[in-house]
Amino acid sequence: MSDARWFDVEDDLASAIKHFDLSVRIFKEGVPPGDDLPAYKSRMALMQSMQSAYTSMERAYERILEILGEEKPTGSDYHAQLIKRVSRAFPESRPAIIEGALAEAVDETRRFRHVARKGYDGFRVENAGAAIAAADYVRAHIREAIEVFRSALEGADRERPEKDEGVARS
Repeated sequence: MSDARWFDVEDDLASAIKHFDLSVRIFKEGVPPGDDLPAYKSRMALMQSMQSAYTSMERAYERILEILGEEKPTGSDYHAQLIKRVSRAFPESRPAIIEGALAEAVDETRRFRHVARKGYDGFRVENAGAAIAAADYVRAHIREAIEVFRSALEGADRERPEKDEGVARS
């Protein structure tokens, strides 16, 4: 598939992987408790890096849907519906973009994104372990999943016979 938009998908994935990696590192380094400036900076760095990672990954999914000619979901549950969409295979059209444990981990990072965007004053570092483990899993597996998906598309393109447009072939 020679569509140059895949370069943009790759850039988004690289950004997501970088930010997920840094999120995991910030968490492992330790986020100090309290309301002083160092604790605040550390909490905000963790939330922002997770949000940046998720947003970059989500943009990659949106770009893939655009490449495929699929409309993005709409509505107030857009982010959850986007994950459902990319986790679903469409028979006769395309395989799932992500699936299984990766889809579950992506959804966990989506839930964290919601906390980072809407509930940051109530954020509790001690409750972030599942999201950080999910971020680490996504970081390690997302690129391969997209490569497998893209290869499956390219294989399907090669297997499709050329349409006979009424032109005689010699």
